[in-house]
Amino acid sequence: MEGELWAELYPLVCELGKRYRQARTQHSNTTIVLVYGWAVLHDRPVRWACAPANWPLRNRPLMLPSASTMSRRMRTLSVLRFLEGLASALRDRLPHRWVKTVDAKPLAVGAYSKDRDARWGQAGPTKAKGYKLFAICDGEQAVDRWRIGPMNQDEPRTAIRLLEGLDGGGYLLGDALYDSNPLHAVATARGWQLVAPRKKPQAGLGHRTHEPGRLRSIELLKTTFGRTLYACRTSIERCFGQLGSFAGGLGPLPHWVRRPHRVATWVQMKLIINALRVLQKQRPAA
Repeated sequence: MEGELWAELYPLVCELGKRYRQARTQHSNTTIVLVYGWAVLHDRPVRWACAPANWPLRNRPLMLPSASTMSRRMRTLSVLRFLEGLASALRDRLPHRWVKTVDAKPLAVGAYSKDRDARWGQAGPTKAKGYKLFAICDGEQAVDRWRIGPMNQDEPRTAIRLLEGLDGGGYLLGDALYDSNPLHAVATARGWQLVAPRKKPQAGLGHRTHEPGRLRSIELLKTTFGRTLYACRTSIERCFGQLGSFAGGLGPLPHWVRRPHRVATWVQMKLIINALRVLQKQRPAA
């Protein structure tokens, strides 16, 4: 599987790298991204990918950067923009639907990790220490918007930031955690109808003012159409599940991926690899 995905990733990075050239550097941005992609695809530290012995001769760049060079260059704006451009190019090849889902996926670290940015928070039915991947997904295959935050970060507030960059319009499905008036307001302003069940369905609405979008959501979930529509929310669980269901996919954070900037770039490359896998599966058999 890794070899097939690398055969997809390599030409795409080389082609897109022509737009993200950086002058006066010993190693091009293309080489930096290829070495990082090789490490992430094989679930190995970047230092491992900097050793020639860990590459087949036909795949290896002519000159490999050192681990310290990789650490420095992976935090530069030009490389981060390269990764964004790579992810955007792949997202454009996948369908865009008018029903999307919002949720968070826990990315736990060890309970005794020294990562000062990892936090204790809710991870499903239990508590865990680490980070979360907050995402808006399009069906089971595409991730439209995402962010990394500590495990205890508020999900509705993070969803507001995700929505601020989401174009188009349609229905956005979330669980009861997303039943928030401020989130409904932002969703409506961006052209989306947030559909989320009430946190306390048996309680009254009180005397406070509620967003029109929240009131529409409450009424919508009383209808057959609304209940059928909301049944599509489980697609995000399948999307998160499929992210880690193949060799090179997004599993638990390895021990060398700590601190927010490393977690974010690791997750982004995993999302890129997953998009390549999805596109490969959609391609007609020869």
